[in-house]
Amino acid sequence: MNSPESNNSSTQLTLGDAEVIRRFREAISTGKHWYISLLEAIGVWSSAEETYQGHHYRYLIAGEAFDWQLLAERLCETVDGLLPEDEKNALLLHNQPPLDITKEQFRDYIGHTRYRQYLNFYYGVTVERALVLAVKGEIRKERHVAGYIKDKDNTDEAFNRVYGEMESVLLEQFRKERRYRRLKSMSLSELKEFTYWLFKYRLKHNDKERVASDTRKALEWVQRHGLPNRLLNGQPTIIIEQPF
Repeated sequence: MNSPESNNSSTQLTLGDAEVIRRFREAISTGKHWYISLLEAIGVWSSAEETYQGHHYRYLIAGEAFDWQLLAERLCETVDGLLPEDEKNALLLHNQPPLDITKEQFRDYIGHTRYRQYLNFYYGVTVERALVLAVKGEIRKERHVAGYIKDKDNTDEAFNRVYGEMESVLLEQFRKERRYRRLKSMSLSELKEFTYWLFKYRLKHNDKERVASDTRKALEWVQRHGLPNRLLNGQPTIIIEQPF
């Protein structure tokens, strides 16, 4: 059976993307702000995935969800030494862009198609993961109110509440559909893809009112706590349009 990294044929760096990197480097060298240059490079990047220096990168999940963070990291690596280290780290590690731009400007820089794919990733991966964490927090509070002092892993209960099935059952179904190998561990790439699959699963199996309510709950969690973890970083600090 195939693994997530080998299910689709790996693509090497295309001539088009090599030119994107060259122009990205040239723009910075001639004085253009590196963040604007980065966004414009992202807008014209063509590879959905690639193998680079022994690592496999999947930028587009299911042909729909664009992993902005991953490509930003990849492109910044190509101009290492040309970027202000503090600004680069603030963007890649803490979601703090060096420039304050509007969502319309961000969309124009990366392009409308890429922006829609970006929103798919934001709601389908970032917000979806936050939903599970929000429900896990609710369960912990319920247990404390009921007098349980010691916390225990409540992942399965959270998955049952959100998706109606345990995580292991859904993971097996996901891997069967994708024809991925059944492994004890999960790569970061597969985790993102699985999370997006869960998002689509929830849309399919819940009514619109429940979907909207759960999405609001997840967005409120992000507002209170910030992004769940580094897996879900990469969302620029702009106002995001809600799809409901």
